[in-house]
Amino acid sequence: MLRLLAIASLLFLGLARAHAEDVRKATLYKNPQCSCCEGYANYLRANGFKVEVKPTNDLTEISRKAGVPEDFQGCHTMFIDGYVVDGHVPVNTVNKLLRERPAIAGITLPGMPMGSPGMTGAKTVPFTIYAVTKDGKAPTVYATE
Repeated sequence: MLRLLAIASLLFLGLARAHAEDVRKATLYKNPQCSCCEGYANYLRANGFKVEVKPTNDLTEISRKAGVPEDFQGCHTMFIDGYVVDGHVPVNTVNKLLRERPAIAGITLPGMPMGSPGMTGAKTVPFTIYAVTKDGKAPTVYATE
């Protein structure tokens, strides 16, 4: 019985450690006065992400250096697992990016679409999420939600 209990304990510890490694860590840069970015960070946290929020006044430059053209920038810029995620991208598309691991710099949902995660209002149109590269190529559609 004691041996069975020891084996069960080891299995539980292994599962707990594996679960802890599954937590996705992200760093989100946002304008210091923006509250919808905090809403997006909380949305990600509710979906299993560990998000560190860093207020900055250099958001445009951070996005540009990450490969996101100015016309395609979102409200905030997040870095996760070597990718940039710009704007209020739904978690399904973030998970798709992390699962598929395409050879791109990251993804962006330009602007601040109503009804997107962290934003108020109802979603009225599908969200078009674009793939961006660091080499300056024009963004292409990555997903529609």
